[in-house]
Amino acid sequence: MTSAAKKLSQTAGLPPGTLVYVGDHKKQTARITLFDFDVNQYKEQEIFSVEECFPFKDSETITWINIDGLHDVDVIEKIDSRFGIHPLVLEDILNTEQRPKIEDYGDYVFITLKMFNYNPELDEVTPEQISMIFGSNYVITFQESQGDSFNPIRDRIRNNKGRVRRMGADYLAYALLDTIIDDYFVILERLGEKIELFEDQLMGDTDNTWPHKIHQLKREVILLRRYIWPLREVVGGFQRIESNLINKATGIFLRDAYDHTIQVMDTIESYRDMLSGMHDVYLSSLSIRMNEVMKFLTIFTAIFSPLTFLAGIYGMNFQHMPELHWVWGYPFILVIMATITSLMLIYFKQKKWL
Repeated sequence: MTSAAKKLSQTAGLPPGTLVYVGDHKKQTARITLFDFDVNQYKEQEIFSVEECFPFKDSETITWINIDGLHDVDVIEKIDSRFGIHPLVLEDILNTEQRPKIEDYGDYVFITLKMFNYNPELDEVTPEQISMIFGSNYVITFQESQGDSFNPIRDRIRNNKGRVRRMGADYLAYALLDTIIDDYFVILERLGEKIELFEDQLMGDTDNTWPHKIHQLKREVILLRRYIWPLREVVGGFQRIESNLINKATGIFLRDAYDHTIQVMDTIESYRDMLSGMHDVYLSSLSIRMNEVMKFLTIFTAIFSPLTFLAGIYGMNFQHMPELHWVWGYPFILVIMATITSLMLIYFKQKKWL
């Protein structure tokens, strides 16, 4: 059974909307950070009680609440009590194996997708679920653990760069989504470099570890494709939603994000084809090496067959064999053997078998 199936089995038989965290249980406590801003000012603070966020729901400024740690179900429940989030949305937030999607609930829009983190020590890519809810003046993001790709957005808010402090909550949601998509290109660039390196090494080396290496790369590509493929529907749905929460000015930027999503998918498909080709190249290299070995053994056998025949005849040692008492018999047989070997080598070279 896969790890995803094991996690999802925790919710089997429970009523819809039951809040059960499906994921790796963390030891650290949930961390809540808040950005509240408009064109003229901004405020940044760490929240130690969920109730501190409640007054910002009806403020005239734009508020971004970021929650790190889905394992603390109490925090999620308290957010629901003030912002009126549907229980099924909360269930999807706590389910870290949720497929990326977007849903319009009238007063707010719910988005869930995957963010990828690269671990250079283990040389592997790990997914993390990001859920996002935005209303008329607020954005709430839910993450599995601390650490994300949103620092560029935080810097834009702090330094009043770009449009983020001049636009609404829908633009902030777009900016966060676009940052995650841009990070996909960083992951794909590393993966592409690894594939190119493996291609160069594969041409000169065909040891037994290559099937495992190619299989590992294929698993990474399949993982990326599994979580990024539905992202087209998410960004496309973001464009098509007819909601007062989304301004027309944001639609232009969403089209750009959609183009980036298509580019990511095209890159993943090309990597998948390259890995399939690498596997075929590996098998072809093994076949060529096997053919070379078989050719050498065949030539070796062909050369020694007549020599073995002559040695077998004169190795019988019958009493009345005339050559047994001939003084030049032994050198004569050696000369014949050397001549046969030389003629066969010349013939094989003319046929370009050597």
